[in-house]
Amino acid sequence: MQPVSTTKLPTLLASAFAAALLTTPARSDVIMDWNAKADAIAAVKPSLTTPMHARGTAILHLAMFEAVNAIEPRYFSYKPGLVADHGTSKEAAAATAGHDALLALHPDQKADLEATLTKMLAAIPEGAPKANGISLGKKAAAGIIALRANDGSDVHESYRPHSSPGVYVPTVVPRDSMVGGYTPWTMTRGSQFRPEPPPALDSETWTRDLNEIRELGALNSKTRTAEQTEIGRFWFLTGARSYNPVVHQVAKAKDMDIVDCARLFALVSMAGSDAYIAVFDAKYAYNFWRPITAVRNADLTGNKATPRDANWVPLGDTPMHPEYPCAHCITSAAVSTVMQGLVGEQVSEITLISASTPGVTRKWTRLRDYNEEVANARIYAGFHYRFSTEVGKDMGRKIGELTLTQLRPVVPVTR
Repeated sequence: MQPVSTTKLPTLLASAFAAALLTTPARSDVIMDWNAKADAIAAVKPSLTTPMHARGTAILHLAMFEAVNAIEPRYFSYKPGLVADHGTSKEAAAATAGHDALLALHPDQKADLEATLTKMLAAIPEGAPKANGISLGKKAAAGIIALRANDGSDVHESYRPHSSPGVYVPTVVPRDSMVGGYTPWTMTRGSQFRPEPPPALDSETWTRDLNEIRELGALNSKTRTAEQTEIGRFWFLTGARSYNPVVHQVAKAKDMDIVDCARLFALVSMAGSDAYIAVFDAKYAYNFWRPITAVRNADLTGNKATPRDANWVPLGDTPMHPEYPCAHCITSAAVSTVMQGLVGEQVSEITLISASTPGVTRKWTRLRDYNEEVANARIYAGFHYRFSTEVGKDMGRKIGELTLTQLRPVVPVTR
């Protein structure tokens, strides 16, 4: 064996280092870091509604998925057209795509977003792979942003209160009445999974569920346990900020590479956004009364088995939109169905905290149990009838299953 010339050693070492960079799996941290940044922005922007945050999260994650999948095309694209050299830096592409997507959504956060991008890119060696990744990320973000430019999310609120001339009605305008008209990500239209109407007010289902929530969901309930009260308050936490931490933990537990992590977050985010579109389509189609209204007006239905409670109030402040179906139930079912489809039902322990219950941590080892707890929490909180939670879960499962038909493997994966 011939000795290596000392004059050639630096070149050989540099080549070996470059080869190592190309063979080392790209870190998925950048996907989760931008997700956390999006949630942090939502936390300090009260004007950002939960459906709009879900829409933005889907834009963010599809942009990053398209960027990294173009470099290593293992899955079908949502918006075909991007091509990239295999040696392009996935981290640079994802970092830039995430930055550009969030900047388009939150231009007021420019300084913070640019500082975050600078820090991400600083860890990537200079050279053509990095430069090409930056260029690719910009193209990916621009493509998804353009795709959603006219999706109906900028339509002004125009809810019309149901009243008669001269008669007082509460003056707070219900929220998100226009969301059902947004362009879906995977559904053909917002009403695709619209359920049957809520049960008749003289039916067995209505009688059972109104009486249940009158007892179990009241602020001063004598039947709700201490743990049920804790669960009801815990899930005052809603929206993408309530399920994104679960996705983080699933991705980490499965040690996903950057492409699989990007795909997981993209699919979950699309499912979550479509769940809001579907549920608000149904909510405003049926305009069904909340428990606080129904319990206080139970004498008007002619159903003697549902007595009126004139002073009834729920455990929490009732959300400002119609009751049927349950929004929290549909989103948790949609995102858990996607996660189950990708990683299975059983997961390592998932933990979550909520600002609504400081010091409390909820834990699950099955995604189904997480979904069930969310649904029960809305009954404990006095917000939703049990039939509404069941309908919401069923809609969510259908949306999750439909979402799993997107971003499929180019070559089917055998388990």
